[in-house]
Amino acid sequence: MFTGLVEDIGRVDSFHHRGEAGLLTVETTLPTGDIAIGDSVAVNGACLTVTARSDRALTFDVSPESISRTTIGTLRSGNKVNLERALRLGDRLGGHIVSGHIDCAGNLIRIESSSGNNQLQFTLPPEHARYLVEKGSVTIDGISLTINSVSQDGFSVNIIPHTYSSTTLAYLRIGDRVNIETDIIGKYVERLTSPWKSGVGLSMKTLAENGFI
Repeated sequence: MFTGLVEDIGRVDSFHHRGEAGLLTVETTLPTGDIAIGDSVAVNGACLTVTARSDRALTFDVSPESISRTTIGTLRSGNKVNLERALRLGDRLGGHIVSGHIDCAGNLIRIESSSGNNQLQFTLPPEHARYLVEKGSVTIDGISLTINSVSQDGFSVNIIPHTYSSTTLAYLRIGDRVNIETDIIGKYVERLTSPWKSGVGLSMKTLAENGFI
């Protein structure tokens, strides 16, 4: 579990394809001595497991599922990536609840600057756009952001100067692909309100059984 508040901009040292899987090594200023083998770290929003570490780098195995769902497989040496360690019990939830499970990749199609802020517009598959709501939360490359507007196949966000300079957003160019995780609450609500295989939809019983009442 993560918050979408980026702790460090890492630099990709290497990415090696191993059939449909991969091995990713990222240089970081995070205290690697405090990160154990097996710990979870969000790399551009994708939850990956640490399999090796050095004084200044972390190595991750990347599954075929992660490569197919995210932009991780396109990373090359020198690329910048957002890094966040997993949330600890008792930490402040400064962003929003982020699972690190990427829903889809989207494309940056527009950048506008106004009063020091930057408005970015992205497209994404329409089947994922239904989970976005105006003034709701979305995660872009591991960054927790507030949605300004939503369309059938896209959305826009406003980026304050601090966020722009403290993340990889400043490196994005028109046409670049990004990892997108929609708000997990919307997905659970849809699951609860959709008919089950048994034909039972939302009821007071299902709400009670799932802890909502």
